[in-house]
Amino acid sequence: MVKSVNSIDAKWMVRGSVLLSTLMLAPMVSGQNLIDPTRPPASLRSAKDGAYLPATSGPVLQSVLVSPARKVAIISGQTVNLGGKFGDARVTKITESEVTLSGSNGVQTLKLFPGIEKNADSNRKYPQAESRRQ
Repeated sequence: MVKSVNSIDAKWMVRGSVLLSTLMLAPMVSGQNLIDPTRPPASLRSAKDGAYLPATSGPVLQSVLVSPARKVAIISGQTVNLGGKFGDARVTKITESEVTLSGSNGVQTLKLFPGIEKNADSNRKYPQAESRRQ
């Protein structure tokens, strides 16, 4: 009987210490600042009223829709089809990541993700990734 009482006490002591450790770590974990991945970048936010405004003076490519039937881009809030006009420029090319405008100011390429460059050599660092694709 003494043995069973000691084993029960030991189980409760272990459970209590796990619970105490968990409660002590909870404030540290909840104190982390997590950034919302869906929040628009700071360059589009106005500190005044929370409205979203483009930070650049030129046109901004916001979205593209590419399908076999049609190609559409949203440039600075305006929907433009391939061959359509945006201001005094004509949309001459729409791909999945950029739009080309041709006008009196010359040719301008708008990128959907301007800070990201894609190159063909990116997978050469990881030859095992290339071998898996084959």
